[in-house]
Amino acid sequence: MAKRDLAGLKYKVTEDKWKRVIIDTDAACEADDPYAIAHALMSKKLDIRAIFAEQFHEPGSTRKSYDEIMAVLDCMDMSVPVFMGEEGPLEEIEDSSLSPAAEFLIEEAMREAESPLYVLCMGALTNVASAIRKNSAIISKMTVVWIGGHSHECVNPDHREFNCGNDVKAANLVISSGVEFWQIPNNVYGTMHIGLAEIQKKIYPYGKIGKHLYENTVNFNESEHAGWTAGESWSLGDSPSVGVVIEPNCGSSVYKEAPIINEDTSYCFEMGRPKIKVYTSINSRFILEDFFAKLQLLYPYEER
Repeated sequence: MAKRDLAGLKYKVTEDKWKRVIIDTDAACEADDPYAIAHALMSKKLDIRAIFAEQFHEPGSTRKSYDEIMAVLDCMDMSVPVFMGEEGPLEEIEDSSLSPAAEFLIEEAMREAESPLYVLCMGALTNVASAIRKNSAIISKMTVVWIGGHSHECVNPDHREFNCGNDVKAANLVISSGVEFWQIPNNVYGTMHIGLAEIQKKIYPYGKIGKHLYENTVNFNESEHAGWTAGESWSLGDSPSVGVVIEPNCGSSVYKEAPIINEDTSYCFEMGRPKIKVYTSINSRFILEDFFAKLQLLYPYEER
């Protein structure tokens, strides 16, 4: 079971507003996932049932994600069940095979509970797709919140969207399944900008986790893998998945027919497809300030 000390947050959240949450994250692929994991763990409204390690289409990537999740938990002095997900994309997995993450998702979704279940997917949708393929009864028992995919208005994208591109087959399976699906596409999650100086001032001094988040970000920013970054800022693109469960109206959204995703992560559209909720904007101020406040209330300031 989860072990979290949130006594520094003096307000209460009544039980009728609690949400069961599973976090599915490719935590080691770049620097933004750990911020979203930490934010969820510091939120009283969210009953964190488990964290899943997600693959990001590299050998050993699921294990790398698992190790980073454990590092975040250690820095926060918290304990939550963590499960290894599938080792590769859905097309490489036998139908009969099921990762510990997918097994737990089926178990948790089928469990009788008062609060609704949200699965926050901050990477590929492999683990969720694997579970749905094994037991389609879970489709009606959860909401999937996905950071991924292009804008629906983007006709000819100039690049493969990362999270979607890491498992197009899984994305199509989940988005077409009829599950309650909230998509936060790249034109929206990409607006979660924060300066490295702001991270140094507002995050770095607070506890082991603040130090870990800052150092993880600047080390990545200075590495050979960060050619796509602006140099003095970051996009905390996974954090909106946490924000919209804490406050579903912290952005604008519309229901649209789910697209069919092509191999290059572009879309084609057909009439009669399942409806999904697509966020068209996000309140980055609410999400960032909520994160800063919780971090600073829960962890001591340390002169670095």
